[in-house]
Amino acid sequence: MEGMQAYGAGKAGGAFDPVTFLQQPQTVLRIVSWLFSIVIFGCIANEGYINRPKEVEEYCIFNRNQNACNYGVFMGSMAFLCCIAFLALDVYFPQISSVKDPFWSFMWFVGFCFLANQWQVTKQEDNPLREGGDAARAAITFSFFSIFTWAGQSFLGFQRYKLGADSALFSQEYTDPSQDAAGAPYTSFGGDDVESPVGGGGQAIGDGAFDGTGGYQRQDY
Repeated sequence: MEGMQAYGAGKAGGAFDPVTFLQQPQTVLRIVSWLFSIVIFGCIANEGYINRPKEVEEYCIFNRNQNACNYGVFMGSMAFLCCIAFLALDVYFPQISSVKDPFWSFMWFVGFCFLANQWQVTKQEDNPLREGGDAARAAITFSFFSIFTWAGQSFLGFQRYKLGADSALFSQEYTDPSQDAAGAPYTSFGGDDVESPVGGGGQAIGDGAFDGTGGYQRQDY
């Protein structure tokens, strides 16, 4: 039962222990992913849009490609909300494994490649004052880290699912000894000979005593 508790908020019907919950690897990775999403979203939303000295309209810092900034902001905000939702599910439904963690790991891989590529081809004349460079590099770096945090959640989720499946299989194969006929302490009366008490005036009852072949037997008193 200790292995089952290691992947959940607590045993079924037991009291919730916040300290134990926060110390679990799954919870730690979710909180780290949540923090990474805040960094990515905040960096792009606050410093990801710049303009040239003679321009009024602001463009995305990643090669003036609005899609790059939109992707980073969308992924950061959605990951922020999903981490909160997954933490709530871990509290109330600890045995549910998240099947969408691999999807998020893949999406962050795509985001990292997209942002890194657009940052690499960004022209210096588009940002002569070098504004927002640290924020752009931070968004790329934490997008890269998010790949591994979500991959770790996928691995732990699979381990939790496997543990639950093994427990269910064990419960199906288990047989209650009290329901096992072979292990019953008493045998049936079906084929046993029964004798009347000694001294009762009766005779032994054996196989064939009432087979009907002797007809009516008169009793002498």
